[in-house]
Amino acid sequence: MKAKIYETALAQDFGVSVSNLMMSSGLRIFNSSRYAVFPGFCDVHVHFREPGFSYKETIATGSAAAARGGYTAVCTMPNLNPVPDSAEHLKQQLDIIQSDACIHVYPYGAITVGEKGETLAALEEMAPLVCGFSDDGRGVQRDEMMKAAMQQAKALDKPIAAHCEVNELLRGGYIHEGQYAASHGHRGICSESEYAQIARDIELVRQTGCAYHVCHVSAQESVALIRKAKAAGVNITCETGPHYLVMNDMDLQEDGRFKMNPPIRGEEDRRALLEGVLDGTIDMIATDHAPHTAEEKSRGLEKSLFGVVGLETAFPILYTYLVKPGILSMERLLELLVEAPRKRFGLPLGLDFSIWDLEDEYEIDPAEFVSMGKATPFTGWKVTGRCVATVCGGKVVYRRKGAKVQDETESV
Repeated sequence: MKAKIYETALAQDFGVSVSNLMMSSGLRIFNSSRYAVFPGFCDVHVHFREPGFSYKETIATGSAAAARGGYTAVCTMPNLNPVPDSAEHLKQQLDIIQSDACIHVYPYGAITVGEKGETLAALEEMAPLVCGFSDDGRGVQRDEMMKAAMQQAKALDKPIAAHCEVNELLRGGYIHEGQYAASHGHRGICSESEYAQIARDIELVRQTGCAYHVCHVSAQESVALIRKAKAAGVNITCETGPHYLVMNDMDLQEDGRFKMNPPIRGEEDRRALLEGVLDGTIDMIATDHAPHTAEEKSRGLEKSLFGVVGLETAFPILYTYLVKPGILSMERLLELLVEAPRKRFGLPLGLDFSIWDLEDEYEIDPAEFVSMGKATPFTGWKVTGRCVATVCGGKVVYRRKGAKVQDETESV
């Protein structure tokens, strides 16, 4: 049997045939039903840490990790040094992307200067160069500041991607305010810190008409608010992450690799998120790939920095624990990973695809990651499905050593 080739509505919209892309790249695979070919995945929420924090990740290592995970397009968040809050600051990042990235990397511009929430960044001069605007890592606390940002983003035809978090509700928390926190003596982050700001922003979107996107939704109340807003015609989309869909707070361990923001919440939240994925309330899945050094993640739940990596584990986790059991269809997964993110942020598909061995079974081992970050809650999880090759812009950007994939000149 031949490899299964998965087309998507997006590919059809752009007149792109994945099978034709394979031929144009010069890449071919042995005819076998264990292989699948997918359009290039797109992640609208990653942290590549450069410029400013290249000891955690670089654009070269981050983009290579993305390619290993089947991603050919990513959107990078602006918590960098310098913060991309002007065209001048943004240029430093764009220059590195131009020289070092092996896939398509689209930066966000900051909403406010220095992501401090006090003064609007130079949105107009950055608009032609960015996929949208975000102050990811912190919520915009002042209502009037967020409204002004939305008004300008609307005029510039760019989306606002919001990290929704009310600072005064955090109260020093660092994991979900749930059963695990209560039984282990940890300070919790309440769900209201997320959904209260989503509720505020929905009202501001009603007033401004801005294209609004909610980052890393984690709480059941957030899903309900977004569902209601969509039904009312509000211009809103949202994302969640793989870890929120397959874990709850009782899966936590006393280890920094389980610490991210927002935190993994309760089982009721997980079920609500999954329902939101199935009914279309949640539009896309993003990894929030956030690498740190081993030392920064070795301080336990309380003192480790927030953030885990995810580009190299996303598809295997989602395929193994949602698609294979029949919870989620492959077609819906491709909408979440390919179509919806590209449509919302206006990112072309291009000559991009990846090839997967859907019968390869293994345990997730961070030592094999290309990313400089190794902290993942999925260490040791048994998964099925391994990327054997990724093509971006018609060029092979990743090939797994020893895989039965070859081009016209070389067998690997």
